Amino acid sequence: MTAEDDDDRGYPTPRQNHQLKGHEAAEQVIVDAWNSKRMHHAWLLCGPRGVGKATLAYRMARFALLNGGENAGGGLFGDVPTSLYVSPEDPVFRRIAGGGHGDLKVIERLYDEKKKRLQGEIVVENVRAVGSFMSKTSAEGGWRVVIVDAADELNRNAANAILKVLEEPPANAMMILIAHQPGRLLPTIRSRCRRLNLGTLNDDTLTSLLAQYCPSMETDAIHALSGLADGSIGRALQLHAVGGLELYTELVKLIATLPETDVAAQHTFAERFSPADRDEAFVTVTALLNWWLARMIRFAATGAAPREVVSGELPAMQRMAAAQPLDQWLEVWEKITDLMSATRGLHLDRKQALLNAFFMLEETIRS
Repeated sequence: MTAEDDDDRGYPTPRQNHQLKGHEAAEQVIVDAWNSKRMHHAWLLCGPRGVGKATLAYRMARFALLNGGENAGGGLFGDVPTSLYVSPEDPVFRRIAGGGHGDLKVIERLYDEKKKRLQGEIVVENVRAVGSFMSKTSAEGGWRVVIVDAADELNRNAANAILKVLEEPPANAMMILIAHQPGRLLPTIRSRCRRLNLGTLNDDTLTSLLAQYCPSMETDAIHALSGLADGSIGRALQLHAVGGLELYTELVKLIATLPETDVAAQHTFAERFSPADRDEAFVTVTALLNWWLARMIRFAATGAAPREVVSGELPAMQRMAAAQPLDQWLEVWEKITDLMSATRGLHLDRKQALLNAFFMLEETIRS
């Protein structure tokens, strides 16, 4: 079982998605390479999580597997393609969406049935077959494609196995590596790939996608969630799935009252994350707290007011930024980040961790 298999979200996974918005320039680079018959054997798609890297990777794979190695640069009927689009009704699209195309291999973290979560990294056992897969003759007379999602999740041995394939690339074969943090990759892997950087999505694109994927969401909520997502449709949809906007609104309300403390409200809020089955919600709320503090610190450092996601957060930032110098807030931010990381890693009391975080903020403002 993989992350792709567990999809009841109501919107398409990258494997199933036929559209790509906001990355037209990156797609044009690939189309131009194909049309000029200079399609690189390895591509490195870099950028923040959730901006569309995997969607582009599957788009590339469908296109290459449909058109075939001998037709590169000409299309099936001699026409020159202007995009990587493949119709969802095409058999190639359908087989890839269903995970049943013999010339596509996807490498990703596997699901650990014992721990009921994805493995922490991609191990060498998952990638050993890549070399033989790419060197074999295509099952359908065209190309073979491997997608690694994500390459910065490869452990050392797995990365070396991928590197070996990149050093001796077979003909009519392409490897697409997705990287959220390309700096974590081996330099020798980066040097053997053609790199494409995908940036964050602008607000218009993000709100348009949210309106499409979440048609029942109110317009105000769409704009607020867009601001919370930092240009990532993946982050926006993940937050929507776990009630992230509501959590953020409650969190900001509690922060905005500081240094006055509503003890009952803090306890009620923190108690929600105590049960064992609230792990995902706890990860979300700690990430949101970290994000809010980081924005406040940037505001304190630059004086540039951030966009308000929910009403009242900018006055709270102004008050906190004025209460203590920047280095003091950086120290608090590091302490809270370490506390939340230790709480997750060592299975400490989640409620107490959140209450301690509120206490640290309160004491810093007062001192």
